[in-house]
Amino acid sequence: QAASPLHPVSVWCQEAQVVVTVHRDLFGTGRLVRAADLSLGTAACLATAQNAAENVVTFVAGLHECGSTLQMTPDSLIYKTSLFYKPTPVGNAVIVRTSPAVVPIECHYPRKGNVSSSAVQPTWVPFHSTLSVEEKLMFSLRLMSDDWRTERLSNGIQLGESLHLQADVMAGGHVPLRLFVDDCVATLSPDRNSSPRYALIDLSGCLVDGRADDSTSAFISPRPRQETLQFMVDAFKFAGDDRNLIYITCHLKVSPADQAPNPLNKACSFNKASSLWAPVEGTGDICSCCETGNCPLYG
Repeated sequence: QAASPLHPVSVWCQEAQVVVTVHRDLFGTGRLVRAADLSLGTAACLATAQNAAENVVTFVAGLHECGSTLQMTPDSLIYKTSLFYKPTPVGNAVIVRTSPAVVPIECHYPRKGNVSSSAVQPTWVPFHSTLSVEEKLMFSLRLMSDDWRTERLSNGIQLGESLHLQADVMAGGHVPLRLFVDDCVATLSPDRNSSPRYALIDLSGCLVDGRADDSTSAFISPRPRQETLQFMVDAFKFAGDDRNLIYITCHLKVSPADQAPNPLNKACSFNKASSLWAPVEGTGDICSCCETGNCPLYG
């Protein structure tokens, strides 16, 4: 649908890029917004074209560009971004007469499809079979709602609440796999090696944050399925820093589901009632290194 005052934003999801067309009468009031006040994504990409006669502005960006994010569901790949309108004063004015706005944008693509060769009868292994064998593992880490049923709509957390984090892997045509979280670190920048940094999970699967006196952080047991691992972390912020944005970076890995958990592949929580480390699955001795700190790393 073409952009118009009745439908000021139109989105065209193409194979490798998204085209967003914005009518400058963004609020349907007859007052045109400035093209320079419009941007796409958290990277604030500027418009690629303008049509003065039709009062429309066009953005063209690759699906991975402009700070877009990718969400995976069992059936779809969902690329998410936003159109931002941030009014700025004109000339020497110190006032603005419109409110900022954010328009969420999503492009949905099916993850599964059939390939037909019509009348051609191939003598080799069908493409779809070959692809499933060679499919790369797709890992994801999501902030979930309190009941774990859906992804949390907001990433805002109040101190005193708990973060519900869920790690998943799409196994595709692989043998059955069990997912583990090797380590997770919290930082104030996307660089996981920056300072200050705080380890939530360490030592190949020990949820060390749960060892703190004021923490109830733990893995959820039992798992909903072998390809998923859920854990809760009490909300926190860095002392002496007023920034509200914290980055959590985790290293995920898999092992064959029929392989017994061991000190290298484990998910261990600290049980304050018994003062012992306990695994989500496997025998308790695989968690003993969480206390001594001599767990094998990245074998």
